[in-house]
Amino acid sequence: MSTDSAHLESFKAYDIRGRIPDQLNEEMAEIIGAAYAEFVHPSKVVVGHDMRLSSPSLAQAVSKGIRAAGTDVVDIGQVGTEEVYFATFALNLDGGVMVTASHNPKDYNGMKFTRDLARPISADTGLMDIERLTLQAMSEAASRESDAGTRPVRSRGKLETIDNRSRYVEHLLTYIDMAKLKPLKIVANSGNGCSGPVLDLLEKHLPFEFVKLNHDPDGSFPHGVPNPLLPENRAATSEAVRAEKADLGLAWDGDFDRCFFFDENGEFVDGYYLVGLLAQRALRRHPGAKIIHDPRLIWNTVEIVEEAGGTPVQSKSGHAFIKEKMRAVDAAYGGEMSAHQYFKEFSYCDSGMIPWLQITETMCTTGRPLSAMVSERIARYPVSGEINLTLKDPGAALAAIGKAYGGGALSIDEMDGLSIEYPKWRFNVRPSNTEPVIRLNVETRADAGLLHEKTQEVLDILKSSGGGGS
Repeated sequence: MSTDSAHLESFKAYDIRGRIPDQLNEEMAEIIGAAYAEFVHPSKVVVGHDMRLSSPSLAQAVSKGIRAAGTDVVDIGQVGTEEVYFATFALNLDGGVMVTASHNPKDYNGMKFTRDLARPISADTGLMDIERLTLQAMSEAASRESDAGTRPVRSRGKLETIDNRSRYVEHLLTYIDMAKLKPLKIVANSGNGCSGPVLDLLEKHLPFEFVKLNHDPDGSFPHGVPNPLLPENRAATSEAVRAEKADLGLAWDGDFDRCFFFDENGEFVDGYYLVGLLAQRALRRHPGAKIIHDPRLIWNTVEIVEEAGGTPVQSKSGHAFIKEKMRAVDAAYGGEMSAHQYFKEFSYCDSGMIPWLQITETMCTTGRPLSAMVSERIARYPVSGEINLTLKDPGAALAAIGKAYGGGALSIDEMDGLSIEYPKWRFNVRPSNTEPVIRLNVETRADAGLLHEKTQEVLDILKSSGGGGS
């Protein structure tokens, strides 16, 4: 693993993610756990892990490090990320650690950290401090190997193992009125991630028939890494919806903090349009509330929120920024086009279960299929879909885009990358916080031809000025 004087490769903008075992291993996880406890100073924290083959041992090592710092640990076993969030705020704990690498390749793993009330710890709010303490401890450990000196040992924290899933499922059911539900046939593709066992418990309370694909958690990923955001990973769900004549298709990533939707025709529904639907619902529950959205695609969301009497509030992309903004303005709901959906009652955290529960209730109460809910909005504000480019010089590419389009624009926004708006089209181009790529999103006002033209135009400038692209 790289351990230069200032940085560890596995520490990213929002969490830890690294290749096993060179960038992340059990020895390092134990040190990170102790560093987390030293930084947060918690009395008791929750630890959970996903289904990756390396996750149980990494979680055990993290817990060992946390306990070595004198902090008690509540172990909730194999869970989704939001179950750690829920346990943190529902059990009134001082923080939480989730061992997961979400949708990364199967030889990767990582960790997500929270404080009390499931408040995230990111690079801006303490993750770099945890990295610094980790590096310091690693240096001290190396010194002790060549020196007889020892470090003072605190009394070890206690370890408690609990099953908190029933309480979590009960909480999920508070987001819907079960009396309004009607029979639906739903294809549910868990991708061999962690969502299957939760779905089994929810199924007992719902009048839905589930067609389950890749249902059992399996860290060897026999059907590929669960990441439905990739177009090549959508075919199984789409084909099953059509074959089964289902009313809806659902698919989750590995730690199920994101849920992806397919309409009754098997067509994938871009997460952007789900933000509008869930915002409408949130405003019925919280009239006049503030709704958070990210800068990548905005026109559809802003129009829907304002028409429903709410106030749209823009935030920088990324879960740490969205959650911080939601708390600051007490927003009822926040949504990102990347399929992260945030709810006030869920301690402003993201959930991959609440969205589909709410959308199915809306389908039942309105009698409308998902395609009918989004078709007009898709035609009104068509989008390019997020396009990722690997460039040799992203900075030069962004500068060239600003020069090419800044002059005659209605507005230029640099909150998150570069957002440039014209009367009939707009776009956002930004460097990823988690991968070495530039991400482009384009939308127009009811003009598919203009969308295609401008998307290609911007791509050509990015590639020519940034040193190629793939």
